[in-house]
Amino acid sequence: MFVGTSAPEIPLYGGDVTEGVVRVGDTVRRPMRASSPAVHALLRHLEAAGFDRVPRVYGVDERGREILSYVPGEAATRPLQAHVVSDEALVLLAVLVRRFHDAVEGFVPPRGAVWVDGALDDAPPELVGHCDITPENVIFRDQRPWALIDFDMARPTTRLFDAATVLRHWAPIADPVDRDPLQRRLNAGPRLRLFCDAYGFSARDRRRLLEVSRLRFGRSYVAMRARAERDGGGWARMWREGAGERIRRAAAWLDANWDELHAHLV
Repeated sequence: MFVGTSAPEIPLYGGDVTEGVVRVGDTVRRPMRASSPAVHALLRHLEAAGFDRVPRVYGVDERGREILSYVPGEAATRPLQAHVVSDEALVLLAVLVRRFHDAVEGFVPPRGAVWVDGALDDAPPELVGHCDITPENVIFRDQRPWALIDFDMARPTTRLFDAATVLRHWAPIADPVDRDPLQRRLNAGPRLRLFCDAYGFSARDRRRLLEVSRLRFGRSYVAMRARAERDGGGWARMWREGAGERIRRAAAWLDANWDELHAHLV
């Protein structure tokens, strides 16, 4: 479906990689990528499943850009505000992620689906995860997590690996020097437990969470370095700005605090 552009274009900023994102009326126009058809199939599945906390797909405009619905609310941009780093927000986010996972579990990707390259779990994929639920990709309404946006990094994965990415940014599993100012006072251990309780992870999954997080750090470092070298653009900029060093520091912090974090998960 091709849909024309009639309203003024308002640039949308905040993404690390995708450029040229604009709002046109109640829609968002974004450059198409090789993975866009697969992501569109995913979003249409979620719409059919009744999960309304993601953008809807409307088609492609005359300039070859994908057309998605604009999700009203506020993205959790930095510096993060108090309501974004609260325990209540973390619990509600866990419930939102669980609802998303439950809704997407029955999705069968189209034949020949192309997904982005990225870090993967050792376990067989269970579903197509978001794989990039950073604060910037969560829309808040009334100071509560409401919707997930920007599915560019979606790919087959496991529930736990997707959750490890969430907790990397929201617990956060990060060296305090790299945390947003209001996150530096947070105690990650109890927040890991809060998230797991609200999501409903089993005892087995909780025991494996830190191992999966460690695995993710190592593979994310390699994947991001490769994308920076191969794709340049925003990936190269993030790498130059220290993304690799932040991953390394987070991995070291995880190892140094392993026993304390583990105590909250058993």
